[in-house]
Amino acid sequence: MQAFAQMKSTPTRKRVSRDDWLHQGLQVLRESGVESVKIEHLARNLGVAKTGFYWHFQNRSALLNAMLDYWQREYTKVVTDNYQFAALPAKERLHAISQIIAEHQLAEFDSSVRDWAKHDAGAAALLEQSYKLRIATIKTAFRELGFRGDELEMRTRLFVVGHSNEDAMFGTQTGTKASRLRRLRVQLLINPLQD
Repeated sequence: MQAFAQMKSTPTRKRVSRDDWLHQGLQVLRESGVESVKIEHLARNLGVAKTGFYWHFQNRSALLNAMLDYWQREYTKVVTDNYQFAALPAKERLHAISQIIAEHQLAEFDSSVRDWAKHDAGAAALLEQSYKLRIATIKTAFRELGFRGDELEMRTRLFVVGHSNEDAMFGTQTGTKASRLRRLRVQLLINPLQD
């Protein structure tokens, strides 16, 4: 009975998934830069022993590569590869994409990954690939709305740049005013220019 009581009072170990490590890595990247993304630091932030790290990653280099893949999957491909968005009419699609970027803070690590890419060829290549995916997705919607040439390019760039940099410039915007401004921005971009 005493052995059972001791077992019962032993705290259970916290389980930390691979994605938990990756998300924590991105948070540290945002707060302190890539040089601060260290196994000990992440383990301390997650409240676990660093030995748990090795269940998911071979070493720090593997973690950094996986962080880039995770960022692309969870913050770009979650939109660009989403068949539900692709099925929407172009105007609705652009509004829906704008809303989900804001609601799920899909741009929260963009500036950190851009800073990382300045000094790392692998990060730069993945960043460029992610931007190409974003641009292709948004350009398709504007093309479906009938825009061509420079007007198509300008609208696509403004949409992508605005959504990738808004939080970095103004902080995370929430509430009805932020939602209203996002809708207005998309409305402005989907309407033809007046001479």
